[in-house]
Amino acid sequence: MTAPPAAAARALHGASPVPYWLDEPDRRPAPLPALDGDERCDLLVVGGGYSGLWTALLAKERDPDRDVVLVEGRQVAWAASGRNGGFCAASLTHGLANGLARWPEEIARLEELGARNLDAIGATVERHGIDCDFERTGEIVLATRPHHVAELRDAVADAEAAGLGGLTFLDRDAVRAEVDSPAFLAGVLDRDGVAMLHPARLAWGLLRACREAGVRVHERTPALSLHTDPGAGAGGPAVTVRTPRGSVRARQVALGTNAFPSLVRRLRPYLVPVYDYALMTEPLSADQRAALGWRGRQGLSDNANHFHYFRLTADDRVLWGGYDVVYHYGSRIRHAYDQRPETFERLARHFFETFPQLADVRFTHRWGGVIDTCSRFSPFFGTAHEGRVGYAAGFTGLGVGATRFGAEVVLDLLDGARTERTELRMVREKPLPFPPEPVRAAGVGLTQWAMRRADETGRRNLWLRALDRTGLGFDS
Repeated sequence: MTAPPAAAARALHGASPVPYWLDEPDRRPAPLPALDGDERCDLLVVGGGYSGLWTALLAKERDPDRDVVLVEGRQVAWAASGRNGGFCAASLTHGLANGLARWPEEIARLEELGARNLDAIGATVERHGIDCDFERTGEIVLATRPHHVAELRDAVADAEAAGLGGLTFLDRDAVRAEVDSPAFLAGVLDRDGVAMLHPARLAWGLLRACREAGVRVHERTPALSLHTDPGAGAGGPAVTVRTPRGSVRARQVALGTNAFPSLVRRLRPYLVPVYDYALMTEPLSADQRAALGWRGRQGLSDNANHFHYFRLTADDRVLWGGYDVVYHYGSRIRHAYDQRPETFERLARHFFETFPQLADVRFTHRWGGVIDTCSRFSPFFGTAHEGRVGYAAGFTGLGVGATRFGAEVVLDLLDGARTERTELRMVREKPLPFPPEPVRAAGVGLTQWAMRRADETGRRNLWLRALDRTGLGFDS
């Protein structure tokens, strides 16, 4: 069955071009004042997404007397932290397969640290009373092509061979008993490794917790430049970040800017900004919900390289996103790129092909936004400016959970502490940088084409195998 373009167009008609999660004027926090003048602090956090919010909050939890300032260029959660699908995964490595391929000797420890990190997120939500619809539902990764079935069986076998449990293979009947679609041929259930949540409300709740802990937050305060004072005394303010109407002089700086150009210029070749898109349906009726099943409310995604991710909201809407990953030449980031009609039409057609029983459903919101990726598809970490500046970046769409772990690592590095986190090879090593333009755009385009071919055939061609050999390959 192929959904006609006319049906997709009808379903999209009137959809609001804003992220569903941010379309809550009664819940969105009031804007905070911009920085006007000069400030001093112990720790300056740059960026008001999950990375920055977790870093600021954990810094105060470690040392309540630490003077922490956070600056955000627009408003907290306006970017990826308020636009994502709300999948909060335990994985720190963008999935078990990627972790096994890159750090097989560490994978058991990485999985343990990821599980503890997800538990800590749930505990923070409860402790601070953050109303973000946190549900420990788990996730099912789905086979939608015959060769995916064997891949999913192999994934479960690989996990068991590595001494890791928690994954259950579901055949066609078992997976359709969970969520009914003619497109689903099999699945792998991770019962405890993923939570669903309302991403913007999580960020807003973290903002409230930060402010209650004493963090000073300035919105509409972009960080323009960073320099180190070579004459600073030991332990004194040493790094100055300039803003449009002032500056912050800090002993240490934590960068949480991710997809946006880093204040540490040497990090920029390691990151590529790409655009991801999503749709949200109207609330489903009781009959429509019954036609789906989905009683476990698990997060869902398919096993393709160009994959879809989808989930239920608290009011029984369906978020449907993914598939297209769009890079713009020169790593350009533009507000205009947040809307892409051809992608929305393609997503809508795929939705109706997957769930023909929802043929009458309409979409109420359509949006997109930029995320960061790096060549190993999972975060990397480090310091600059003689250890006074720390960073974590490259989360590649799985930052809802992993950013908290990244914040812990950054604080460890800034403190000069030797911990179980900083001893990880994953933390000590960097990914390969991306080449400059025009090679970068050509490489991204060729890789996208090759991954689409692999989705169709189940075989990785010479280009993808060459990337695998250099450590750039990824089989999501």
